[in-house]
Amino acid sequence: MSIWALLSPQGEYKRRRGACERLWAGYDEATRQRVYEALSAAKEEGRWINPNPYFAIEDTALAEQRKRRTQTLSFNEYYIRYGTTEEKDGWKMENPTGQKVIYVRN
Repeated sequence: MSIWALLSPQGEYKRRRGACERLWAGYDEATRQRVYEALSAAKEEGRWINPNPYFAIEDTALAEQRKRRTQTLSFNEYYIRYGTTEEKDGWKMENPTGQKVIYVRN
């Protein structure tokens, strides 16, 4: 099924197809898959989806990107927050430069 068929825009939004196809083509396959799955789930669950298909796609892609960002804390920031150097709450200790320990969480 295509993203256009999934969103099935109505009224004035039907004329946005070309812009939507260009936007959609600009995302890599993994992003398109995540966006499609998120919109499909929202539709199945009856959650609100922007009636403008362009913004439905773009807003969902941005939300999915935010979910996938990696968070980092310096050694000191981590110690201040947790009062320990033990790995907690999904944080992992790393030393990517070989000189400075950081904590990373996806």
